[in-house]
Amino acid sequence: MDHPPKKVDSQETHSKDTDPELAGAVPRARVGAVEVMALSEDEVAEHVVQGWRSGRGGAIVTANVDIVRAATRDPGLAALVAGAELVVADGMPVVWAARLAGLRLPGRVTGASLVFTLAASAAREGRSVFLLGGGEPGVAREAGEVLAARYPGLRVAGTYAPPFGFERDPGGTAGLVAAVRAAEPDLVLAGFGFPKQERVIAALRPELPRAWYLGCGAGIPMAAGRFRRAPRALQQAGAEWLFRLALEPRRLVRRYLRDDLPFAFGLLAGAAWRRLTTDRRP
Repeated sequence: MDHPPKKVDSQETHSKDTDPELAGAVPRARVGAVEVMALSEDEVAEHVVQGWRSGRGGAIVTANVDIVRAATRDPGLAALVAGAELVVADGMPVVWAARLAGLRLPGRVTGASLVFTLAASAAREGRSVFLLGGGEPGVAREAGEVLAARYPGLRVAGTYAPPFGFERDPGGTAGLVAAVRAAEPDLVLAGFGFPKQERVIAALRPELPRAWYLGCGAGIPMAAGRFRRAPRALQQAGAEWLFRLALEPRRLVRRYLRDDLPFAFGLLAGAAWRRLTTDRRP
């Protein structure tokens, strides 16, 4: 996906990328400690397809408020996010903050949606997918069956749901890496939540450098039909988190209300203040 360099707002920044085709070509803006790129969902998929065709792999991070908050507070996690070839905004507060910073962002690009979009691209290209995690045993397998039925031509190279706490056991991660490496997939969907899924992806990339990796959080159980996404109107209004909170209040209330909501307000206020003070400079 080749885009000519674009003229952007002074608040927009460009980082050094591991992907030379992206460096200096795709506008981006800093939100907290994360730089998000002005890419639509279709553009992400097209970039992945072009990567497959040229034998070039990479990783995708869909940065929601939770990820931006964690990365802003932990430089190690910020570096983990920065190592991805594509970092897109997942969550309307992140979109709004990027727009306040001057980035013409097309909109949200969610991990849950990319599961389907990238599976469709893989099917058209005759590529294979491996599903990792997804919560309960069997969920990844169910999701793989749904995707294969929906997109004829998609090859499911395998599924793997490691036991809870596998990341604390060196043998657990090694077994996961060995299973994926043996299958040699073109696309890996990792659904463990941040930062576990990104750490798994970092361990896998040297073994399969031509594959593409997506940390998709709850995208695998969603694909399996274990729970559904919010109505489109709520998604577009930036209120999908309320729908998720209603579905899983015990698990999400502390994260959403105590941690993410105050951080989101601070993120927006900071972006607005920086834009205002920059615009007033002579």
